[in-house]
Amino acid sequence: MPVLRNADHPASKAADVCTRYSVAVLGAWAAETATYPFDVTKTRLQIQSEVAATKHGYKLENHGMIQTAVKIAKQEGVFKLWSGLMPMFQRHAIYSGCRLIIYEQLREWMKDENGQVTLAKASVGGLAAGSLAQLIASPTDLVKVQMQAEGRRIQQGKPPRFNNCRQAYAILFRESGIKGFWRGAVPNVQRAALVNMGDLAAYDVSKQFLIREFGMADNTLVQAAAAFMAGFVAAVLGTPADVLKTRLMNQPVGPDGRGTLYRGMMDCLQQSVKNEGVLSLYKGFLPLWMRLGPWALINWIAFENIMVAIGGHTF
Repeated sequence: MPVLRNADHPASKAADVCTRYSVAVLGAWAAETATYPFDVTKTRLQIQSEVAATKHGYKLENHGMIQTAVKIAKQEGVFKLWSGLMPMFQRHAIYSGCRLIIYEQLREWMKDENGQVTLAKASVGGLAAGSLAQLIASPTDLVKVQMQAEGRRIQQGKPPRFNNCRQAYAILFRESGIKGFWRGAVPNVQRAALVNMGDLAAYDVSKQFLIREFGMADNTLVQAAAAFMAGFVAAVLGTPADVLKTRLMNQPVGPDGRGTLYRGMMDCLQQSVKNEGVLSLYKGFLPLWMRLGPWALINWIAFENIMVAIGGHTF
């Protein structure tokens, strides 16, 4: 059976929840591997001036996306653009499967008598699915951010803290205990809620709109158009929370296990806007969009076609 085939004619055997969960994870892993350098670049852009903006004697940095990526590759090595990929795989093993299953269950509950879901209801479903899935997976995201920022610490003359994600987990536990793994969880959950309102809801509604209003088949063309819209909406909605999440997760920790730069999400928001302006909340928007767009494209096309190939039903 070919992998790429018209999704209007899937095999009759429905995939169970476990299969859909596993395929969602596979699709996310494929998308993550291809687009991960944009995430590393985005993280570096988001933290490049947060210390310099508050202390005298530090030069403010204003590097763009391409310059930042090239600098990482030249000074730290090309493979540093994939730094933190392992905890990201661990994250998606939890996050991507959970969010899809939760959203699909909520969608079934919210369908009207015609089997349709409104944009408002789909948005609520995306918010709920993203929030719950990210809350569960937040420790893996914390380790990913720490590993992404490690190369920058070394470039600043600071000693390395760890060499792999196992050591990162151990150090974080030693510094802050179990609760410390959920540092930055509030903006992280908020970001995931907004991103999934864009990704899940925008993809779902856009795809159904094209099929319903234009009579298009549920094929790769429709999936690609819906994925493009999903990636853009997700980036617009999710970037501010992503900036706050990155800064809270990356800040140094004091002896009490608490961050030394920010008291919490609102303090991080106020300091960022006060010291760097409102646009600081959209630092890293371009690489985030350039990542979420292709990420959504690869993820959804992979998911849809794997499901068709194994005899399941599409999203």
